[in-house]
Amino acid sequence: MQLPPLFQGTLIKRYKRFLADVVLENGQTITAHVPNSGAMTSTIAQGCPVWVSYHENPKRKLAYTLELSDMGSGLICVNTGWANKLTIEGIQNGVIEELQGYESLMPEQRYGEHSRIDILLQRGEEKCYVEVKSVTLHLGDTFAFPDAISARGTKHLHELAAMKRAGHRAVMVYVIGRSEALPFRLAHEIDPAYAKAFEEAREAGVEALVYQTRLTCKALSLEKRKIK
Repeated sequence: MQLPPLFQGTLIKRYKRFLADVVLENGQTITAHVPNSGAMTSTIAQGCPVWVSYHENPKRKLAYTLELSDMGSGLICVNTGWANKLTIEGIQNGVIEELQGYESLMPEQRYGEHSRIDILLQRGEEKCYVEVKSVTLHLGDTFAFPDAISARGTKHLHELAAMKRAGHRAVMVYVIGRSEALPFRLAHEIDPAYAKAFEEAREAGVEALVYQTRLTCKALSLEKRKIK
């Protein structure tokens, strides 16, 4: 997946969750949209290198978007929206072997209780509900999810379990958006309710896949090597 042209800068601060001030290499200070609702622990810090994209769209409040960062051990994808697109691409190009053989792929479909599933795969009457999460937390010697309490994520696990009990296939895909080669685990110490819901979902038959992203400043792609 090709990224838009990126401009390097240095992070001044993130604030109000979705805003970040960045000084670009040319000395210009800009405010960028931060497409990440998490705590972003271990992904950004004052003074760290960051990369932003620029968008000429009069409908946008902010022309710049925060895309990548580097905390000293390699690139990190801080734009959580890329995880869904990478998963779709990984299904379409055969990288995610476990999700092959379906006739249709539909993103953002309504299901459950006022929710949308990230990806709905279908073959005849057979349905496969796929939820995608972006993983960027470096915790100890592991990658972990979530980086903050995620009531929405817990709800998604309950609804995936309900879909499985209704006779459908249900899959959680965790996309690691970092360069380091580390194992993955759930951050039970951050959100025990999510960890409990995950175990209950697995007991109900919900599958879990973990893939890692190969990152450059020009493109992102999923690694064929599974972490778990």
